[in-house]
Amino acid sequence: MASDAPSWRGERVKDIMHQSADSMGQTFVMAEPAPRKAVETTPDGHHIVVDGRRWRASDPRIPPLLRAELVAELMRARRELRTRGDAVRPYVHDAKLALGERGDPWWEGTPQGTRVRLAATMRTLLRHRSGSTICPSDAARVVGGERWRDLMNVALEVTGDLVAAGEVVVQQQGAEVQLADAKGPIRLAPGPCLGR
Repeated sequence: MASDAPSWRGERVKDIMHQSADSMGQTFVMAEPAPRKAVETTPDGHHIVVDGRRWRASDPRIPPLLRAELVAELMRARRELRTRGDAVRPYVHDAKLALGERGDPWWEGTPQGTRVRLAATMRTLLRHRSGSTICPSDAARVVGGERWRDLMNVALEVTGDLVAAGEVVVQQQGAEVQLADAKGPIRLAPGPCLGR
């Protein structure tokens, strides 16, 4: 996505540098960042084109705040590839599945592909939030867009699978509970086998 507005972070860096320069009696000249090229997409919007090569586009139905978390976790995992190697490849894969860039095409979802993507989304969000909890509806919103409520029963089934694998712990009011015994809203916390 191209944006004409400067990023808040870039502006904050400029402010800090100007304040530091003023306090030290020095002057810095900051170059303006190069404008971002608009990303070319295929007519159906299913792929982006970079240097003549088609790549699957991420699912446009993902709410912006959740998309930002998924992308941040993808970037974190990619950075760690340099130091941790193959140990973090599953984390990159989970993030790309959650974004819809791998697995079943997001525009042609299958029941099994939906389950896989829900599980990957739950793991990715839990890794990103590093010790905090998520709601199963967060994963349903990522995968289902505006029709997320239709996926809540499947999301709870997937939660049961992740609990059995030790990747997720179900909580209510901060205490661990069994999924079958839970009444009312639940939260998901990282399990002992999640990995980060």
